[in-house]
Amino acid sequence: MYDHILIPTDGSNVAEVAVDHAIDLARKYDATLHALYVVDIDAVNLGLGTEQVDRIRQGHFGDMEELEEKANAATGAVADAAAEHGLDVVEDVRVGRPHSVIADYAEANDIDIVVMGSHGRSGVKRALLGSVTERVLRSTHRPVLVVDEHGED
Repeated sequence: MYDHILIPTDGSNVAEVAVDHAIDLARKYDATLHALYVVDIDAVNLGLGTEQVDRIRQGHFGDMEELEEKANAATGAVADAAAEHGLDVVEDVRVGRPHSVIADYAEANDIDIVVMGSHGRSGVKRALLGSVTERVLRSTHRPVLVVDEHGED
């Protein structure tokens, strides 16, 4: 039923709970996990020049090592957790608007289900930018399992 499972992650606590659900599904169906971190271009664009934004879009973080480390740590945590269960994981870091990148990735990689947290951001950022999860639900025709921070779906 599920051969490819996408787990978008930002390294937040709610994303970690979603990872547990994704791993459980992957174990049950012997599926490959796809761990995806999306660098929100709108968030990093603030205060950056056009040249810097273009480099980030091409995956060249330059002096933004902290951002690159955060992205790699988030996908690496998924890979480490999955490795404990002998699961295959594809790690990827993309740049763009998170909901669009997630939906496009799911389509391009023939993802069977997207498993994601109900929210990663909190407070003012979430209120201003809207819910990535909600936008993914509206942007894809793939099934989406939404997990809240308490692990309830």
